[in-house]
Amino acid sequence: MVAGLGDPRGLMRLTFAESLGVVGSVAVPALCRALRTHGNVTVRRAAAKTLTLIADPAAVPALLEALLNDADPVVQGSAVGAMAAVGGDALDPLLSVLVLPGATAMQQGLASWGLAFIGSRAPEALRRAAASSNPQIRAAAIAALGDQIQALADDQARQLLLNALGDAEAEVRAEAVTLLGKLHEPHSATPLLLPLLDDPEPQVRKNAALSLMKLRATDALPALRACHGREQEAAVRVVLQLAVDQLGQS
Repeated sequence: MVAGLGDPRGLMRLTFAESLGVVGSVAVPALCRALRTHGNVTVRRAAAKTLTLIADPAAVPALLEALLNDADPVVQGSAVGAMAAVGGDALDPLLSVLVLPGATAMQQGLASWGLAFIGSRAPEALRRAAASSNPQIRAAAIAALGDQIQALADDQARQLLLNALGDAEAEVRAEAVTLLGKLHEPHSATPLLLPLLDDPEPQVRKNAALSLMKLRATDALPALRACHGREQEAAVRVVLQLAVDQLGQS
């Protein structure tokens, strides 16, 4: 049945994939073998997508291997999709990609997407990651906390986000500032974002301005105008002006 995943007819491939999905965990070893070794990229892509339907933790090692070693970007993306479907058991492997010296920017971006997708389904593991000693892991975990803050009203996750605003690492602060803009809580977020318009790092200042703009925080206009007047970085000035223009029309 796995061989059918290479059928040139898309509908037939879908039929085989759905049939293997119904078979479930029994099909996982054969699908993992196909994902690892099959010479036909269509089969590898379909194997990863079928493993998404089954969502068996036993497939995670093969999926991680596909993300890191398969040359095809569709296979890489589908492997992360399958890992995200597995949920909490895939969290640590995805985090490991973020600190792997040889991982490409695309692989790390896919891993971050997978973490965000898992979100509230692995709250405790994600909270642990948000307190990691590794700044890359902290940043990725903070970026993924939105679902559990909103869907689960997770006060511990919210506190981790607030702590991250004062993190020693700029990339962590930048992610925390961005997440604040996504939570749609302008009254509580605006006072937290305003001081970060004067952060030492340009990326944090840019993200703070963008988040205030996204929140339609018109009460931040005086601070944004003042920051624009003294900002030395051209790229940050552009974002500050954009925020002033957009909020001025609100």
